[in-house]
Amino acid sequence: SVVTAVSMGLIFVISPLLGAMTDRARRRMPFLVWSTIICCAATALLARGPFGWSVFLFILANAAYQAGLQFYDALLPEVSTAQNRGRISGLGVGIGYLGSYVAVGLGMLLPASDRALLFTLIATVFLAFALPCFVFVRERGNPHPRPVWSTAAIRESTRATLAALRSGSQYPGLVRFLIGRVFYTDAINTVIAYMTLYTVNVAIAGGLDEAGGQAQAERVMLSAITFAVVGGLVWGRLVDRFGPRATLHVVLGLWVVTFSLAAAVGLFGLPVFFLYLVAVMAGVALGGIWSADRPYMLQLAPPDRIGEFYGLYGMVGRFSAISGPILWGLVMYVSLNWLGLSVLTGQSIAILTLLGMIVTSIVILRPMRT
Repeated sequence: SVVTAVSMGLIFVISPLLGAMTDRARRRMPFLVWSTIICCAATALLARGPFGWSVFLFILANAAYQAGLQFYDALLPEVSTAQNRGRISGLGVGIGYLGSYVAVGLGMLLPASDRALLFTLIATVFLAFALPCFVFVRERGNPHPRPVWSTAAIRESTRATLAALRSGSQYPGLVRFLIGRVFYTDAINTVIAYMTLYTVNVAIAGGLDEAGGQAQAERVMLSAITFAVVGGLVWGRLVDRFGPRATLHVVLGLWVVTFSLAAAVGLFGLPVFFLYLVAVMAGVALGGIWSADRPYMLQLAPPDRIGEFYGLYGMVGRFSAISGPILWGLVMYVSLNWLGLSVLTGQSIAILTLLGMIVTSIVILRPMRT
């Protein structure tokens, strides 16, 4: 968690600056290509040296991946129109989750002792799957490129980003959307990170041993991935029909139901079967959240500053990756050490805390009309 927080903290600081730099560049694609190459190279070398070396490589790989993600998001206008943006975004989400099958499948095929080979194979497959984007996506390009790497350009980009955050009236809904996004991405990313541990504990409480619990957790996660693929494809069409704002609110409502049921499983000792239902709903909701909020951000951003605004959008996601695990750990510490509760009950309370964050995001976003 500490290593991940350091990596996310790094990209949190530089995300808006990187986005502003891509707005100045002639093309965004070179940024995506190089961030992908750096990520794959660092991943391929993991677990092949001292622990400290792997920590450094992971921080580098994850930061490069997160940077590449915002470059990829900013290319959405190049491969879509205003009429099909939701469908294209949802298609990207759905196909993206197919990659999770590949990663999980490789992990199940290889022996647990050969992690170095697993990292190398995942890096190789990642790069191979990225090549079609590099080759076939054609950018219109920036007709008015400006210097990217100069000190003056960096200062100007930083000033523009800070001004955008301060001038909420100039970009209606931007600051409110970003604040609301802090709360729901924090909750969603955190529950995903800890869902495997939660499933294992539910299975053990139901009478299985740890190996049986791990097997159950793998099946639950595969169920979630399957329905995330379906969810991305379906929600994308709904975004085009009803708009990203309305779709996002429906998806957040589904998350409220999902978190409520997930917490109830641990609090009331429900059988692990109910976690499969949670996984189905979470998968559908996962596909929906990213299908809706990416076009929503594009709707709020001025056309000439898309990279910069997606940098702010990404910065919010990085912050949630830092704050979410801290909140989860704090709730668990209080539950176990101060209140003397069981691990499973503590995790259920932590999920209820995350549910509160989803509800908070709904309250923040509701006044928005665009």
